[in-house]
Amino acid sequence: MNETNNEPDVNPETAAQEAGAADAPAHERRDGDPTEALLAENADLKDRVLRTMAEMENLRRRTEKDVRDARQYAASGFARDMLAVSDNLRRALEAVSEETRAAADDAMRSLIEGVEMTEREMLNQLEKNGVKRIDPAGEKFDPNFHQAMFEVPNTEVPNNTVVQVMQAGYVIGERVLRPALVGVSKGGPKERRAEDAPGAAPEPGSTVDRTA
Repeated sequence: MNETNNEPDVNPETAAQEAGAADAPAHERRDGDPTEALLAENADLKDRVLRTMAEMENLRRRTEKDVRDARQYAASGFARDMLAVSDNLRRALEAVSEETRAAADDAMRSLIEGVEMTEREMLNQLEKNGVKRIDPAGEKFDPNFHQAMFEVPNTEVPNNTVVQVMQAGYVIGERVLRPALVGVSKGGPKERRAEDAPGAAPEPGSTVDRTA
C-alpha cells in the first residue's frame, strides 16, 4: 500500500503557522505572493499614516481654537462685573440736567468732565479687551442681542423696531455679555422676514454664541 496516499492534505495556513509565520498578514498567508503582500501592507501603512496625519491636523485646529477662545473670553467675568461700574457712571451723568450744567461753577464743571473722561476711558479699555457696547436705537429688534421690555405704539416705523434703549448691551467677541434692554415699536407696517426670501442667508445673530 502506498502510504503517501493515506496522509491528510496539508493546510497551507497551518503549515505557515508551524513555520513561524503566524504574524504575517492574512493576504500573504492566503496567496503566498510576497510582492502583493508587501504592496498591500504598504497601502495599509499609507492609509494609517494619512488617517493619523488628519487626526493630528484636526487636533491642532481644535487646540488653536481653544487657545484663541481662552485668550479672547478670559476677561468675560471681569468685564461683566465692570459693566455695573460703567452703568453707574452713565446714571451719574444723566442725572445732571442741562440747566445744572449751564449754572455749574468751575468746580462742578470739572467734576462732570472728570466723570465723562472716566466713562470714556473705561469703555476704551473694555473695547481693547474685545468688549463692545450695543446701542441699537432705530435698528430691527434682534432677540440674540436685545431684550424687549415693553412695546411702544408707533405707526411711523416698521413693527419690532427699537425705538428706546433703556440700558445699553455689551458683547465680547461674538458672545453676548449683556443684551440691550429696549422698547420696540408696535402697530407699524410688518417687515418681510429675510428668511422668507428664497435662498436667503440666516438671520443676523442667529449663530452667535451666547455662553459667555
